[in-house]
Amino acid sequence: MKNTLTVGASATRRIQIDTPRTIDFLGESLRVYATPELVRDFEIACREFLLDHADAGEDSVGTGISVSHGGATLRGMNVTITVTVAKVEGRLVTFDLLARDDLEEISRGTHSRFVVEVEKLRAKVAAKAAKVSG
Repeated sequence: MKNTLTVGASATRRIQIDTPRTIDFLGESLRVYATPELVRDFEIACREFLLDHADAGEDSVGTGISVSHGGATLRGMNVTITVTVAKVEGRLVTFDLLARDDLEEISRGTHSRFVVEVEKLRAKVAAKAAKVSG
């Protein structure tokens, strides 16, 4: 991991809430941003941010997430996601998360990711797969 990653560094991502990001079980008139999609969008924003600070052959994996989701964001609205580095402990990076739609704050939380060497992770996963199938 490069030494460019610092506490307080942040990135912002703006997305439009399309149909695949919404729940459908309340009917078409109540299609709102689904919590699992919000979590996914937070994870993607953090991973993409970390890739800018990763060395060749590195990526990151999520290790924990905790979010509130207190606002209903309608299909077609925009959401601005801001991720801010709160802590760097070796290869473990913790982010503060914030999401706002066009009218209000809808979510806040934290997410941690671990920077990995892809080939080492690939070998570890292959070894586990071999144990399962063996």
